[in-house]
Amino acid sequence: MEEYSVDPPDGGYGWVVVISAFFSMGLTTGILRNFGLFFLDIQNYYGVLTGTLSWVTSTSIAMFHLGAPLAGALSVYFTQRGVIMIGAVLAASGMIIASLSLSLPWMYLSLGVLQGLGCAFCWMPANSMVSRYFKRWRPVAFSISSSGECVFSMAFGPFFQWLIEAYSWRGALLIIGGLQLNLWVCGAIMRPLKPNLCFPTPSQEMPTGGSKELNQTSKTIPYRWSLIRRPELLLYITFATLATAGFFIPPLFLVPHVRHMSVEQYWAASLLSILSLSDLLGRLVCGWLASLRLLRNLQVLAMAATMLGVVLLLLPLGQNYWAIVVFTALYGFLFGSMVSVHIVSIVDIVGLKDFDGALGLFMFVRSSGVLVALPTAGWLVDRVDDFSAVFYLAGVCITLSAVFVVVVDRMVEKMKRKKSMTASGSFLDPSETSPINVMDHSEA
Repeated sequence: MEEYSVDPPDGGYGWVVVISAFFSMGLTTGILRNFGLFFLDIQNYYGVLTGTLSWVTSTSIAMFHLGAPLAGALSVYFTQRGVIMIGAVLAASGMIIASLSLSLPWMYLSLGVLQGLGCAFCWMPANSMVSRYFKRWRPVAFSISSSGECVFSMAFGPFFQWLIEAYSWRGALLIIGGLQLNLWVCGAIMRPLKPNLCFPTPSQEMPTGGSKELNQTSKTIPYRWSLIRRPELLLYITFATLATAGFFIPPLFLVPHVRHMSVEQYWAASLLSILSLSDLLGRLVCGWLASLRLLRNLQVLAMAATMLGVVLLLLPLGQNYWAIVVFTALYGFLFGSMVSVHIVSIVDIVGLKDFDGALGLFMFVRSSGVLVALPTAGWLVDRVDDFSAVFYLAGVCITLSAVFVVVVDRMVEKMKRKKSMTASGSFLDPSETSPINVMDHSEA
């Protein structure tokens, strides 16, 4: 009986998908990274402590992570295209409601819940589509699509600062909400891959029952909690949970930190553009190196995480704008290097078959780190009245996370050697050289 499979085309319309994902990244995470520009204005408007307002960003990023498994599950029924279009409406609605400045709880709901959930509904399916359209060029495709966050963030820094001064922070949020409606178009051009018809051996035949049963079989929720039992994935998620401090604390508190040093607003905003430019270079360079297979993805990730932790620990030592520029550029490049491989490394750990499930669990569990990191950072600022403390916290956390990456790399390589030895032994056994077994070993 016929069986349906999908082979990554490694090009063709896949590059249109990459461009769509590029814009999706820019209009979601590219906007979230520039929230630091609004931080002090919103804090002064509501007259709250730093730790209190940090919960707005913390809620948004936590919902971004918590919404990833839900987005993946909904993609099974509504396709990635439909989920991205739903996310566009949610994200834009969050910004527009926030622009009304109703009250702080409404900020938690709009900028926190709606914006975070909308971004997740756009980000997760976009990454999933890129992973399905590419195999050989997957690291390069991921690097290009993820660089949308950098390109848009680089342009949004001065643009958002101009919007704030021209229309106030409330008018700026309203305009940004309108921009995020373009995510609807990004979803519309995400064309699902058509399955190819293949003819399996009798032992591989699917149950008879027509197309109805085939559709029911294909609509299986990809998120299996049993994946969390795999020690290598659990340790990798632990790395990601610790790394959230290095990922999300610096972009949020960098602008308030330099403005606390009496740096002019536009010069402070330019740091986010510098961060984004160096981030872009890091993603592209590291993605290209990853495609050459000179080093394993996990090895690159471990080295980048270690160096990034050191840079964050040294950043508070900069006592003037130009010193901060140097550390910001180094931070951005290393951050981009990590981002270019930290998602695709999940494929190395669990395989493409379980990628969606592992990515959903990865994002879901990592949300706990977000919920703790940003409010803790805000509490530290209120406690010591110095933004330098948050960079020390981020540096320690991300340096410690590198240890877990090294352990995971060792475990994955050990598993590969074991599978290789098992496969070699099986090929020597004539009783196990059937076409089915040969195919299974080649996939291992």
